Amino acid sequence: MSKLSRRDFFVTSSVAFGSLTHTFAQNTPAPAAPPQPTQTSFDPLRGSVGVFSGRGGTIGMLVAQDGVVIVDTQFPDTAKTAFDSLRGWTPRTIDILINTHHHGDHTSGNSVFRPSAIKHVAHRNVPALQRAQAAAAQSEAQQVYAETTFDTAWSENVGKETVSLKYYGPGHTSGDSVVTFQNANIVHMGDLMFYLRNPRVDRAGGASIKNWIVTLESVAKEHPADTIYIAGHSKANLPITVARADLLKFRDYFSGLLAYVQKGIASGRSAAEIVKVAAVPGFADYEGSPEGTIQAAYEELTAKG
Repeated sequence: MSKLSRRDFFVTSSVAFGSLTHTFAQNTPAPAAPPQPTQTSFDPLRGSVGVFSGRGGTIGMLVAQDGVVIVDTQFPDTAKTAFDSLRGWTPRTIDILINTHHHGDHTSGNSVFRPSAIKHVAHRNVPALQRAQAAAAQSEAQQVYAETTFDTAWSENVGKETVSLKYYGPGHTSGDSVVTFQNANIVHMGDLMFYLRNPRVDRAGGASIKNWIVTLESVAKEHPADTIYIAGHSKANLPITVARADLLKFRDYFSGLLAYVQKGIASGRSAAEIVKVAAVPGFADYEGSPEGTIQAAYEELTAKG
C-alpha cells in the first residue's frame, strides 16, 4: 500500500504554506520544554487524510483548506503535540471532533481539541459509558463529552470531503463508530480493528464478539477493495493502516477464538484451564497475552439470558 510523500500530501490537500518549515515529525520542543512522546510522527495517506500515531489509539486527521476533522484524541500530552503541530499547518477551526468510542486512550485528549472544534460527535452510548468510566477512575473533572450523538448513522460534508459515521451494534464496546472519509476512501475503525494484536473485549462496556465478527464482515463488504483502513492499534513496528484482507483475518481470529473456547466448554474444562494457552490456536503471530480475550469469550458463551 503506497503512501504519498509529505510534499505530495501538502500539495494535494492545499495546506502548504510558503514559510512552513516544520511538520508533525519535525515539530520538536525547545531544550527546556518537557520531553515529548517517543512517537510523534504524522503519516499522510491520501485525499488530505492522515494518521498521528503518538501513544494510545490512532488519531485520524483530515487537514485541508476547506475543512479539518479530528478522529480520537489519545492522551492530553500527545493531543497537545498533535494540536500544536496542526496549528503549524493551519489556523482553521476544527469542523468536527469525533470519538470512535469511550476508552481513555481515545478520549482523554478531548480537552485539548474541543475548545477549537465546532462540533463534537460520537455514538449515543459513548457519553454515558465515558461518564461511568470516569466515575470509576475518579477523573470526572478531566472529561469532555460529545454533545452531538447518533443512533445508527450520521454524515456531514466538510469542504470537498464527506465524513460519515456508522454504528453496527456492539463489538469492542456498545458504542463503536466506523468513520468513513468517503472521497478519500479511508475508514477509521477505532478499536474495532487491532492489527495482529490480541484485542481488548470490553464486556462491561457492552462488547459482543459474535457481533464484532458480523461488523468486520459488513464493513469489508460495504467498502471498495482498495479502501485504506486505519486500525486503533497494531503490533509493535507494524503499520497502523491495513487492507480488507486484514479485516477478514481479524474476523477469522474471532471465529477461531470462539471455536477454541466452545470446544473447551464442551469438554468440561473451566475458564481457568481454557485461558492457559500461549496463543489463540492458529494465531500465534498475534502480539500480547490472549488471556483477557479468551476470558471474555468464555463469559460471552456461558452468559445466561
